Amino acid sequence: MNMTSEKKVNLVKIAAITLVILLLIYLITHHKTSNTQALPTPVVIVKKPESMEMAEYITQTGNTVAFNSVNLVARIEGYLDAIKFTDGTFVKKDQELFVIEPQPYYEKLVEAESSVISRKATYEYTKIEAARQKQMYKENATSLKNVEKWAAQAEASKAEVAKAEANAKVAAINYSYTHVLAPFDGRIGRHLIDVGNLVGNGKATELATIEQVDPLYVYFNLNELDLIRIRDAARARGFKPSEINQIPVYVRMQNEAGFPHEGKLDFVNTGLNSSTGTMQFRALLPNKNYPLLPGLFVQVRIPLTKKIPHLTVPDTAIQYDQIGPYLLLVNKDNYVESRRVVLGSLEQGKRAIIKGIDAEDKIIVDGLQNATPGNQVNPKIETNSSTQVSAGK
Repeated sequence: MNMTSEKKVNLVKIAAITLVILLLIYLITHHKTSNTQALPTPVVIVKKPESMEMAEYITQTGNTVAFNSVNLVARIEGYLDAIKFTDGTFVKKDQELFVIEPQPYYEKLVEAESSVISRKATYEYTKIEAARQKQMYKENATSLKNVEKWAAQAEASKAEVAKAEANAKVAAINYSYTHVLAPFDGRIGRHLIDVGNLVGNGKATELATIEQVDPLYVYFNLNELDLIRIRDAARARGFKPSEINQIPVYVRMQNEAGFPHEGKLDFVNTGLNSSTGTMQFRALLPNKNYPLLPGLFVQVRIPLTKKIPHLTVPDTAIQYDQIGPYLLLVNKDNYVESRRVVLGSLEQGKRAIIKGIDAEDKIIVDGLQNATPGNQVNPKIETNSSTQVSAGK
């Protein structure tokens, strides 16, 4: 084989290798294009923050407690004659609830009152006779001994009157105990003793429990940080420690929208509980028509500021990890970014963002499962009609 033939063979080999390389490049490029076409850029729904006037709040869980709670007991011995209420109903102050064998105590009252009348009559007689003996002594018609005797009898009769009156008062009190009355307007539970049973036999027999539920207490605990925030907010608004009952408190049950029940802060404990690091608070709420009952778990909200404009996002758009809350945004090149935020209050499903976003940011509100920081997405923009403001980063 001559040199010309070898050159031709080498050229053929080079051409073949080049052709193979070009073919591979084509196949790889075609494969990538096919994959790109098979996996389109994921779609996400984005929304700019809305401006909304909101106050800053502290929200905590609490429980409702009756304003007054009394265990009704039998204070005298006797058979239970009657029950004058329906279990679980609302009763009025001084309404008769139980009757405990009144007749024997009525007879004792009549006897005691009769004794008072008798003792008073005796006292009047001895008093008159003592005065007469004194006058007779001046006329030398009786002895000093008689004067002293009748004076002593008058004093003794006077003491007997006082004793009889005291016995009559005790008898009247015991008779009043035969009719158990409601101490206040409230809701009474079930009766614990049936008619015909002996009660008060050597001990106070519990008959029922009655609770005053208008107004109503709500107890809740706040941690040290929230306590400091409330204190600073109260000082900023000019509240003095003695004006604690001017701080508003809002309450809602688990099935209620918003916080429809308004009351005032009523009591703050003297110090933090060393085991929990919290302090107990109490609010007092009007409870007309009894929408709230004792023993309910409720949410309590205390406003720290007046309403001011805040940037808000749907609460469902907020993501959380071990560091804290963050939002996923789409930048100008349609790539996903993660942004740390400071959260504010929540109202009507909107969460105030105190720090971390601007009014023009595009927040991912739907399709979060398709959004990974650093990846490109296809954003579909949902616009707002509300006025927009900026929150500092």
